[in-house]
Amino acid sequence: FVDRSARTTLSYNPFTAFLVAPPFLPVSSHVLMEKKGRRHKQLQTAVLAAGIVLILLFASLQRYLSRDLLTTIATTATVTTTTVYSFHSQHHHNAISEQHGQLCGPFLPSPAAAAATGTPPVALDGVLFPGWEVLVLLPPDDKPPHPSVRLSCLFPNGAASPANFSGVVPSSRRATYRCTLPVSARRQRRFQIPRLVPSASPTSPSGPAYPSRGALLRWNSMVYESLTTDDDVIVFAKGVNNRQGFDRPTEDLRCVFSAPAAPAAVRTAVTSSCQEVFRCRHPDDAHLAPLLAAAGGGGTITISLEIGDGGGAGVGKAIPSLAAYHTRARWAQDRGTGQGRSLLCACTMVYNVAKFLSEWVAYHSRVGVDRFLLYDNGSDDELDRVVAELRRRGYDVTTLLWLWPKTQEAGFSHCAASSLGSCDWMMCLDVDEFAYSPSWSNSSRPSPAMLRSILPPPPRTETVGRGRRLPVGQVAMRCYDFGPSNLTGHPAGGVTQGYTCRRRGEERHKSIVRLEAVDPSLHNVIHHFRLGKGYRGTAAPAPAGVVVNHYKYQAWAEFKAKFRRRASAYVSDWTQAVNPRSKDRTPGLGFVAVEPPGWAGRFCEVNDTRLRDLIRRWFGRRLDGSTGDSDYRIEWEADS
Repeated sequence: FVDRSARTTLSYNPFTAFLVAPPFLPVSSHVLMEKKGRRHKQLQTAVLAAGIVLILLFASLQRYLSRDLLTTIATTATVTTTTVYSFHSQHHHNAISEQHGQLCGPFLPSPAAAAATGTPPVALDGVLFPGWEVLVLLPPDDKPPHPSVRLSCLFPNGAASPANFSGVVPSSRRATYRCTLPVSARRQRRFQIPRLVPSASPTSPSGPAYPSRGALLRWNSMVYESLTTDDDVIVFAKGVNNRQGFDRPTEDLRCVFSAPAAPAAVRTAVTSSCQEVFRCRHPDDAHLAPLLAAAGGGGTITISLEIGDGGGAGVGKAIPSLAAYHTRARWAQDRGTGQGRSLLCACTMVYNVAKFLSEWVAYHSRVGVDRFLLYDNGSDDELDRVVAELRRRGYDVTTLLWLWPKTQEAGFSHCAASSLGSCDWMMCLDVDEFAYSPSWSNSSRPSPAMLRSILPPPPRTETVGRGRRLPVGQVAMRCYDFGPSNLTGHPAGGVTQGYTCRRRGEERHKSIVRLEAVDPSLHNVIHHFRLGKGYRGTAAPAPAGVVVNHYKYQAWAEFKAKFRRRASAYVSDWTQAVNPRSKDRTPGLGFVAVEPPGWAGRFCEVNDTRLRDLIRRWFGRRLDGSTGDSDYRIEWEADS
């Protein structure tokens, strides 16, 4: 007997995930019932598993449809323009894509709306730097919020990290922020551009997920800077010449100029390819006019490099670019507002050197340097305050925001090219390096003529014997490396006062270069340049005998900061376990920031106090009633 009224049906509702039992069938024996019962349980298990899979599929479909809905809404709010080259598309490795206007929708407000509502600005581009550091760039001329407004980088998965304002890139007029890519966001298939949002809390900001604006550009392949001259355009790029001494032929490269609404991009020939520096011809006026019209009054023309297939013909692949092109007219206008010409300038790249800077500037200014050019590699100390104080005291100090990591050679190239019209000679020294001559020990006070005495006369007057010699284009100075000198912290009077013990042998030289003598390629190995035809290099002449005291191996608390990153493009970082015997490595130091045993006493072979004593006589005063060697106060101590 079978009770038909007990029959039920098996059904699956994906919205309720409700399972209903199947009907029971009549059986003729107890054994058959047990077998069918087991089969029934197996069937129930299989159906339940299938139901779970269907639920997950349904949830994924619902999320996908929601994402498409958001994208549709955002796309509706986008102003589409003519297809041109785009270098901040979602696919960082694709050079050509459809260029859209700025996204202005309910999710990412426009700059105008942000100003009216007080909401954070929109991040237009983002770059992933080494060490999981993210650089976020605002559109040109967008003003960042007031410094009191704390912002965070919110990533598409909801993770966030503090966003620190890093300044405005002068060449592109773009405000920048830096933040760290959260660990959870590093597990994504593509690293996405974050959104700038108010911090939820000072320490742990967070927020909801949001539609992606596109992928972060990869630092290992992009154009990051440009410089206009009267004759050509200088482009600075990563990922083209990756090995020192192996440069891609100019025939394989072209410069590409584009604007968002221009009907087409413009290409010009590359005339020089060396390291990370490339020189291109300006577009002619006829081809430039459509780009200027498309860019409008405040628009931007982007410049990039197109890499061919090696055959020297055809359209190749343009790498992503953050660099803006400035016309010759704009260059002439900016040049007309510059300062007068200086005989000797000093150029260096700096990162968190506020405590060292006053000593370096004050000393070198008194012995002959007229102007100081600082390429700021993203400092977050009190550099601005110290520079402002130095200017107030009459020193000519200029800073240029140069956020790009591992570009020291390119920075010196940029400095040489941009200073050609304002400086005759340029000294390439770091802020822990001091030019000095033992012959100055007899002088009661410093004089600007001291360093200038080693500079050769103008080329037209330099003759010797029967004929004309090649004019000197570069003066080399010997260098001595100083050790920690048993110190455990930064000396109050400055590096010249605390570090007095050095290695015996000479190290690689530093130089002062005549800027008009620099080879057009701008090739350099950080502290000296390749010279053009018709110039020669020489050593600092006697009796001046200028040398450089390099306070290289400082107290461990200071030295370990170097592990952040090496500045040179072609030198391995401290933490990379390669080239252990390179001269760029520190003897006895491993690949981690762990103080080696006996560090404070290392690199001490010669006790050399000559510059220390000279600076005490020139810049110091003995404290009242004191008799000890350390009882001096140097004039720049209050600035460190």
